[in-house]
Amino acid sequence: MKLVVASRNPHKVEEIRAILKDVPDLEIVSLDGYVVPDIVEDQETFLGNATKKAVETAKQIDAAVLADDSGLTVDALGGAPGVYSARYAGEGATSEQLCAKLLTELKDIPSARRTAAFTTVLVVATPQEILYTAEGKVEGLITEEMQGTQGFGYDPVFYYPPLKKTFAELTPAEKNKHSHRYRALQNLLIRIKPKQDAY
Repeated sequence: MKLVVASRNPHKVEEIRAILKDVPDLEIVSLDGYVVPDIVEDQETFLGNATKKAVETAKQIDAAVLADDSGLTVDALGGAPGVYSARYAGEGATSEQLCAKLLTELKDIPSARRTAAFTTVLVVATPQEILYTAEGKVEGLITEEMQGTQGFGYDPVFYYPPLKKTFAELTPAEKNKHSHRYRALQNLLIRIKPKQDAY
């Protein structure tokens, strides 16, 4: 079975390929080589956006597709930025601009109430149906200033208590072992790996 990742990001595709490598007869490829119009992510949930992206892309290319949607939810902001995470500081905002806006929004919030979570939702669909969904979540705290130079997006302000570092202070290998995308892929693996492999 060929599974097309709804992304042209080689790092994301390689990460997915590595985690799903033990699934028999599964070939993971990127969208490179396919002509697909941009899918407007206008749904109100991560699941809604991932589902729309997977289903519409699958119909466009007539193949099985894996799509994801990810974002940061902050409890003190009622779950914001949520599905608007990438656009929270305006279209095309840099990581620094995203973090700066978030810190401004939380400037009067004490550390104990700065709880947050990164979430990834994955959807696998064919042109005919949705085959699998999976979610991964990592809980942490929003710092009072940016820390670290690794990663992207909100990583410099997302503090992960088990490692006592922000995501931006982790090496790529460390982050990949703890990230929301990694957890979502592990949950997806549980669903798609043949049951007999577990025995």
